[in-house]
Amino acid sequence: MAVKIEKKIKGYSVVTPDDKAREAAAAVKAAPTVAPDESPADNIVHMHERIERPEMLIGSTYKIKSPLVEHAFYVTINDIVLNQDTEHELRRPFEIFINSKSMEHFQWIVALTRIMSAVFRKGGDVTFIVDEMKAVFDPKGGYFKAGGVYMPSLVAELGSIVEDHMKSIGLLHDPEMSAHQRALIADKRKQFEERSKKNSEVIAAPAALSGEGEAELVVIEADNGSFPANAALCDKCNTKALVIMDGCQTCLNCGYSKCG
Repeated sequence: MAVKIEKKIKGYSVVTPDDKAREAAAAVKAAPTVAPDESPADNIVHMHERIERPEMLIGSTYKIKSPLVEHAFYVTINDIVLNQDTEHELRRPFEIFINSKSMEHFQWIVALTRIMSAVFRKGGDVTFIVDEMKAVFDPKGGYFKAGGVYMPSLVAELGSIVEDHMKSIGLLHDPEMSAHQRALIADKRKQFEERSKKNSEVIAAPAALSGEGEAELVVIEADNGSFPANAALCDKCNTKALVIMDGCQTCLNCGYSKCG
């Protein structure tokens, strides 16, 4: 850019690197002193794929016995502990292994475990994998596992296992019920228990006559499970605990009600 000189030049000098250094030093001395930031550095370690696997990991093993397969599945989830012995200590899933004698599922099980382990090691919010797995449906139909909870597929039950594990390490939390919902469930359960006591009377059924001409009695005890045998499937928690009480369908497990 051209500069127009309107005054008479009386003298000149060449600015050297030493001159620039002296000017910079003088500017630093003239500048006001700024107090250093006393806040501690953020040294919290978060989960990411560059973290190397330690020699030892903490793990939990879960058993799945599904009517769709002959042999049981054993699911092992290993966790890594971040920021150990500090106030920011975190336990996060690092890898997963699935073992079973059912070799017909070997290929997709190996592929699934490798993909899930890669997602765990990637870091970030990995809880989405639970919803994705629980949304897998078997075209041949699902099944009910122990407790009357409906599982649409074997993959969905694997997702349920991962969900339970994430809850146990504090990565997921159940939505808290309001005081009204807790009181409603407690009241409905109390009514159900009272009704079960009345229905727990033994049923005497006449059998074939014995040699002496006397009728033998077969004692049959009524089923007193956690939920009524004729309960319907709840749309919210997928548990066979939906009963009609006071003219309204109410879930004895999660408190869901058709009446709002």
